[in-house]
Amino acid sequence: MPRTAGRHFLQIPGPTNVPDRVLRAIDMPTMDHRGPDFAPLGKAVLEGMKRVFKTSSHVVIYPASGTGAWEAALANTLSPGDAVLMYETGHFATLWQKMALKLGLRPEFISGDWRTGADPQAIESRLREDSAKTIKAVCVVHNETSTGVVSRIAEVRKAMDAAKHPALLMVDTISSLASLDYRHDEWGVDVTVGGSQKGLMLPPGLSFNAVSAKALAASKDAKLPRSFWDWHEMIASNKDGYFPYTPATNLLYGLREALAMLLDEEGLDNVFARHQRHGEATRRAARAWGLEVLAKNPAEYSGSLTAVLMPAGHDADRLRKVILENFDMSLGTGLSKLAGKVFRIGHLGDFNDLTLMGTLAGCEMGLQLAGVPMKKEGVQAAMDYLASCHASPARAAA
Repeated sequence: MPRTAGRHFLQIPGPTNVPDRVLRAIDMPTMDHRGPDFAPLGKAVLEGMKRVFKTSSHVVIYPASGTGAWEAALANTLSPGDAVLMYETGHFATLWQKMALKLGLRPEFISGDWRTGADPQAIESRLREDSAKTIKAVCVVHNETSTGVVSRIAEVRKAMDAAKHPALLMVDTISSLASLDYRHDEWGVDVTVGGSQKGLMLPPGLSFNAVSAKALAASKDAKLPRSFWDWHEMIASNKDGYFPYTPATNLLYGLREALAMLLDEEGLDNVFARHQRHGEATRRAARAWGLEVLAKNPAEYSGSLTAVLMPAGHDADRLRKVILENFDMSLGTGLSKLAGKVFRIGHLGDFNDLTLMGTLAGCEMGLQLAGVPMKKEGVQAAMDYLASCHASPARAAA
């Protein structure tokens, strides 16, 4: 195969591009995970992740993908046959629901249109109907990676409180953690699920549970089988900076470096503002092309990714193929119900304005080459917006 010059543009919504600094941190001799030098590393990443989740409670780190963290959340808190209320916001909410079925739970799926987030009023209404309090947990995806739609978690919590229902609140932040504002304690979340390969700027391989005191108490009576996923063994070992089994040592080196970059150097508020800026610029580009953004509600727009609808009669996967073959750029595919209907532009992680402009230029050229009806005005619209943000920071925040 002939060589392709330059770097590949990986603009899917995760895994994201890993900064060189993080790669260099991972590229270290493997440490003895039982030795005295490991404890400072373990303590540093556990404390740093508390800051990312915005919690003073426990954070558990697994050598696993986000799917593992889904299972850990359910297995630690629930018993066979428990009813779980879940909301259909997209492909990944659906996969979590299927996992609940496989684990012997009774998930009740509130139907959604994949263009809007979880409806707090619908959740409140269903919980009010549950007078016997048989529903043991409410599970919501914060940022649905298949659609680019954000659910309003603080409002979901208020709805649960208004219904005076004791169910646990579990939230998936796999494509929002360290990219979008998220507040585990303030929003009253009981278990938050996360992964390493998106906003945290790491390769796949680490997953996380942030655990409230209420969830930890529930785990003492939960009857679903668990061994690898057990919180109690992890938390007991974590007190001294260690793990009950072999952790992903070198990924923890990378996590420590990524946390320094996000928390101490850029600052989470600046990280969140950067992602919102890039989301807005991308949506302006899509509309200037004459295309429609999948997310309907401006209050639910994502700063992590944008899903763009193709015009009738045009296949998104063909467009993605044209862009990959001509410009060496990967975009996210449409998943399940959205297969062939949308392409997804990831703008999260280690990502700046010029990276976004290269991404949008590749999209605009690809749309033209693929014969998709469009106006060649998207890149200019995004550039104008980004330039205005730098000229007036207050305008960017608005």
